[in-house]
Amino acid sequence: MIEISVIIPVYNAAEFLEKAVTSAAQFEEVKEIILAEDHSTDHSLEICRRLASEMPRVKLFQHPNGENRGAGASRNLGIDKATADFIAFLDADDYYLPNRFDAEKKLFNDPSIEGVFGAIGTEYLTEKGKNEFQSKFKEVSLSTVNYPAEGEEVFRGLLSLTPKTFGTSFHLNSLTVRKHSLESHKIRFNEELRVHQDSELIIRLAYHCHLKTGIIDQAIAIRGIHDDNRITKIVRYTPQYNKRQLLFWKSLYTWADSAQIPSEYKKRIYLIYKSFDLSLKEGMSKYGSIFLEILKNPEILKTKYRFTYYKR
Repeated sequence: MIEISVIIPVYNAAEFLEKAVTSAAQFEEVKEIILAEDHSTDHSLEICRRLASEMPRVKLFQHPNGENRGAGASRNLGIDKATADFIAFLDADDYYLPNRFDAEKKLFNDPSIEGVFGAIGTEYLTEKGKNEFQSKFKEVSLSTVNYPAEGEEVFRGLLSLTPKTFGTSFHLNSLTVRKHSLESHKIRFNEELRVHQDSELIIRLAYHCHLKTGIIDQAIAIRGIHDDNRITKIVRYTPQYNKRQLLFWKSLYTWADSAQIPSEYKKRIYLIYKSFDLSLKEGMSKYGSIFLEILKNPEILKTKYRFTYYKR
């Protein structure tokens, strides 16, 4: 039987936390549930302490001096404290379904598979949250990839380099990964990114590790949508949105450069990074036209926008 450490970053999630923890505790494969409390301003810490006292598998950790350091740093704290061979993640306002680890129990019998991911569903917890989410995102029953894949095909799919549309990403709640793989490749969340640090890590992980799709045609976890979801607060293609995307892709490009990944992948990341950079420099409210222009004709960077891509 595999043993899993479930890491839950906790910040102002008092209303939802107990349901998240209970959903993880239903599995005998879950060796421990790590709560990384991030200086909440509600009574989340009190709930964490109660759950840790009532449930032997629940372990509570905080940053030094009880500081607030963000979701990335909290997940890193959880990884550092984890003692199981496998690590899974769960947001404090979400929950697992009973089939969460069905694929893992089979697929991890193959030692070459380092990570497994699947599909998640959506539950609207408030009417305001529902309206905000549906006004910004296409209504879909599942957040998932479009076809089974593994290995390099996953990485290529995440960069939209596959002939078929792979899907933009997959949710961290659906990922289970070998802790040894995180350690051997020195993979951690970028703590400087206050948003998108999960998507950024997923792309790096897909390059370094052999990932494989698990259950992608039905939900294995549920994402709760409510009034305080950060994902619904930023309007797409505004300067604030573009700036956050710029930081995300800049972080990936810095990694791609230092890791010396193949030029095809590095150039792709660079072009997306520069599309957001240019959208801000040009003072545009939308980046779409620049983004498509660059991807169709990368040489336009040198002529119209006077940027140079250097191969290293």
